Amino acid sequence: MIGLIFGETHFPKVVLKKIKKRKLKYLIIDLSKTKAFKKDSHSHVVSIGQFGKIINILKTNKCKKVLFAGRVKKPNFSKLRLDLKGIYYIPRIIKSSKLGDAAILKEIIKILNREKIKTISSLNYNPELALKRGIYTKIKPNKEDNEDIKRAIKKLNELGKYNFSQGTVVRNNKVIAIEGKGGTQQMLKKCKTKKFKGSGVLVKFPKKKQDLRIDLPTVGLKTLIQCKSVGLKGIILKSNHNIFLQKNKCITFANKNKIFIKAV
Repeated sequence: MIGLIFGETHFPKVVLKKIKKRKLKYLIIDLSKTKAFKKDSHSHVVSIGQFGKIINILKTNKCKKVLFAGRVKKPNFSKLRLDLKGIYYIPRIIKSSKLGDAAILKEIIKILNREKIKTISSLNYNPELALKRGIYTKIKPNKEDNEDIKRAIKKLNELGKYNFSQGTVVRNNKVIAIEGKGGTQQMLKKCKTKKFKGSGVLVKFPKKKQDLRIDLPTVGLKTLIQCKSVGLKGIILKSNHNIFLQKNKCITFANKNKIFIKAV
């Protein structure tokens, strides 16, 4: 039995589809705000503050392993439903939340580890979602693009280990934007230009000191469409350390719109 701890985004649905296809026994701890999995007979809708209930569900069903997928956003702590273990652990969650959404998941992993419940990689059942090193499109980066890529990677490497940014945009060897708490979508909105259409790159890498079992940089068709709308020429991901959704659709779209996709 595998415990699936699901948050927002499309990624949990992709994981669940593979789990069902392999006919594995599972249960879902639904932490999404929309309660996206409430119709699944194996799903348990739980508040993030009900640690006693979460642990009890996992142990009752003999779940010794869990997998996290999707974003668990910072909750309104004053409105959380807490049980006894939640009251005990919530100060640690509040403290970690100041470092970003991923830090909340890290703290939950620590709590589960104390209860002898192991966390496995979010790509454990879907390794095909991570891109291996290489270029996946017909168009390839030129000399200027490679300079932009180097500058972007250097900038991400300079960020502190507690920085929540997974992405940056560089155009004409200048850092245009760095991902903030609003995520990639908000960052890209700042990058729209008519003057330099068809230039610049988006680089998305894991954060420093990131737990690679969770919260990997994610790219899908929505990201490609937005890159086109703001005039970017390419997307760079860290090989084997990313989640690439709708791969075939993304590559088709990229080829049609002269955008390159590369994993380094």
